[in-house]
Order: sequence, then C-alpha cells, then structure tokens
Amino acid sequence: MDIISQLQEQVNTIASLAFNTFGTLQRDAPPVRLSPNYPEPPANPTEIALNISEQPKLMSAALVKAAKQFDVLVAALPVSEGDEEAQLKWIAELQAENEEVGQELQRQLEAAEMELKQVQELFNQAADNCLNLKKPD
Repeated sequence: MDIISQLQEQVNTIASLAFNTFGTLQRDAPPVRLSPNYPEPPANPTEIALNISEQPKLMSAALVKAAKQFDVLVAALPVSEGDEEAQLKWIAELQAENEEVGQELQRQLEAAEMELKQVQELFNQAADNCLNLKKPD
C-alpha cells in the first residue's frame, strides 16, 4: 500500500475512533440537571460508573495513538524540493522526456511492423515454393 493510501486509511481510523468516542461519551455520560425547573435525573449505578470512568481514558489513548501514527506517515512523505516554479520546470522536463520516449517507441513499432510484413512475405513465398515443388500424383 502506498503512503497516500496509508494516510487515507489512518484518517478513516481517526474518524472512526472519534465517532465512537463521542458516541460512547454521549451514551454513557451521567445525566445532568439542565434547570431547577426540571426534576433531578436518576443516578447511575456505581458498578457502571467504574467502567464508564475507564472508557474515556482508553478511547483517548487510542485516538492519541492513531494521531501519532498519522504524524509518522506524514513525516514519511517525500519532501518537496524547490518552489512551485522548480516543480513546474521538473514536470515540463518529464513531459518532454515522455514525449521523446513515446516517439522512439512509435519508431520501433513501425520498424517492427515493417519487419513483420517482410517475414510474412517470405513465409508466403516459402509456402508457395513448397506447394509448387509438390507434384500431383
């Protein structure tokens, strides 16, 4: 997998972890009284509260680990050399080289097609000569 695909996968992982973390926090957060006009919310059982207090730590650790992995992947990206002008010049050079190679390939293709025609003509002549040498019984 190339570095860009790895980065995309890591972004997806971070998004998934964040989504799950926020959803879990929202689901498991203890109820809070919004106004004195509302009744007091019911309290959570203490055994569930112990599990809930550990979950944010584990989820935040997973998010931090994923973010650090993303930073490692970003650091592995190749460094851009030069400014935009230098990069455009490099692209133009590569395009010119590509054009030259394409023309050379075209010349080689045409030469191969001519050689194939010659071989086919020689084969046809050889086949005709073999048929002409054979005398009917």
